[in-house]
Amino acid sequence: MRQKIVAGNWKCNTTVQEGIELSKAVNALVVNEGAKDVTVVLGTPFTHIVKVVETVDASRVGVAAQNCAAEAKGAFTGEVSAEMVKSTGANYVILGHSERREYYGETSEILNKKVAMVLQNGLTPIFCCGEALSIRQAETHNGYVKQQLEETVFTL
Repeated sequence: MRQKIVAGNWKCNTTVQEGIELSKAVNALVVNEGAKDVTVVLGTPFTHIVKVVETVDASRVGVAAQNCAAEAKGAFTGEVSAEMVKSTGANYVILGHSERREYYGETSEILNKKVAMVLQNGLTPIFCCGEALSIRQAETHNGYVKQQLEETVFTL
């Protein structure tokens, strides 16, 4: 049977305090409802990770960074390495967001490096595929996503 995963990416939303309250509420739902056949993952902003990890029951709710650097360390101001993510207690990293590809020019080459860094640090990647609305409207989205997978996940 396939593993069921429900991952919520908070994007650039919530203050740290709002994130703590949200993580408490999600944690209570997971624990109280007995969601045993699904993996629940909270993709929080970097500023929230440590506090959210402290708030949730790690055996029931996973925590993900929303991204990581393609490099292990160095003069990359504003970047967060996979090793840094691991040190927060997070166990997942979300990679390949369509907006990161579109707005920040993330290529398949960059994403391959990021996936490698995540795996080297014992974290689990959550790899995103997707397209802009114009690609979907042109009905070329299946080929577009297939290419994303062939250039990244299937090269590892």
